[in-house]
Amino acid sequence: MLKVSEILRVKGNALFTATPDTPVREALATMSEQDIGSLVIMNHGELAGMITFRELLRHMHAHGGNVGDYTVRSIMDDAPVSVTPNTSADEVQRLMLDKHARYIPVMDGPVLLGVISFYDMAQAVVAAQQFENDMLKAYIRDWPAGEPAPEAETASRPVQ
Repeated sequence: MLKVSEILRVKGNALFTATPDTPVREALATMSEQDIGSLVIMNHGELAGMITFRELLRHMHAHGGNVGDYTVRSIMDDAPVSVTPNTSADEVQRLMLDKHARYIPVMDGPVLLGVISFYDMAQAVVAAQQFENDMLKAYIRDWPAGEPAPEAETASRPVQ
């Protein structure tokens, strides 16, 4: 079963964070410059919230396209769902769908390990399916000589 820790290992460990007192303008600049869709908000070493492009768009829409002199605290999600390194990929998918979360922080106790995105999940699922496909092809290719191969379902059965 695929775990969050394996997805993070493949993804790498670049972390981008802000504090609740970070100006929204600065958070927007970081997200744009780093080409990321979220920032984890940490306060005194603890998870305090999450800001994504969704919160930024809502804020800008409410203020006529201006960022203003607001801080991240005023627009962040202050109760983001998080997962641990041992959370299964299936559970992450369920949480993302149930909570409409495109980004989920990965916490090991109070320590931020990374963020899993919807894109990371899609990439992991495709990689797992490709691995399974390759294993099945190798199994079929290496079928023991002299033993009958499994019959494939075909459409050439007589019609009744």
